[in-house]
Amino acid sequence: MPTPTTARPDCTQTQVTRVRAGAIASGSEADYVAEETPVALEFNGISHATMLATPADLEDFAVGFSLSEGIIDSVGDVRGIDILPQCGGIVVQLEISTACEVRLKSRRRAMAGRTGCGLCGVETLPEVLRPVAPVTNGAPVRIQAVLGAMRDMRARQALHDITGATHAAGWAGADGALALVREDVGRHNALDKLVGALARQAMHAGGGMVLVSSRASFEMVQKTATAGVAVLAAVSAPTALAIRLATDANVTLLGFLRDGDAALYSHPERITP
Repeated sequence: MPTPTTARPDCTQTQVTRVRAGAIASGSEADYVAEETPVALEFNGISHATMLATPADLEDFAVGFSLSEGIIDSVGDVRGIDILPQCGGIVVQLEISTACEVRLKSRRRAMAGRTGCGLCGVETLPEVLRPVAPVTNGAPVRIQAVLGAMRDMRARQALHDITGATHAAGWAGADGALALVREDVGRHNALDKLVGALARQAMHAGGGMVLVSSRASFEMVQKTATAGVAVLAAVSAPTALAIRLATDANVTLLGFLRDGDAALYSHPERITP
């Protein structure tokens, strides 16, 4: 694995003893591992969620999470972001519009006091499976553009090359030109960072595609559709629930993108030779 040329907040050096061909090497050598840090999100002073994430691109992460979770409607609802290291973790404090704060408080009050098994009680299922407006755009995309963009994303996974421990999410235009890549130890976090970066840079993402170095779960489709992107391509498999949501949300879902292969699970008409 390559060695970082400068200090990075997203990885740290450690010592490792190698085993090669079944034999334990004598001595140890330097290696790099990805950082995994508790990141707490606060909205107008209200503690909302804490995730384990890679401590990089946290402004993108905060905005992307807020958009994909329906806490805000647009990046314009965010008035400010402060990042504060605390207690061995990081607190990201967001100031959001009053209307969004009122909605968030109403949601929290509705969920308060509920008990039960699974997803915090049956009543919370609508929060998880909340409806997503169908994507209204999405021009035809050549399969070679999708395959090429995935190859380019793999070549730009710098933190993965150093540590071997992170996922990536990327955005490319319909022509396959890769414009953004974000990495994180969590696949959902990587996609949230990408969604946030697209919003903060005011990029018109709808005509392009999202690429992920992971499987395609329901939440990955949900976040892609929320961002208004009509094509999601994953290295690994989708779930059945992800396929159903992609079908309903007018998202073209591709899985098993490896070398020159892929499988199309929903709206294959959008992908052309």
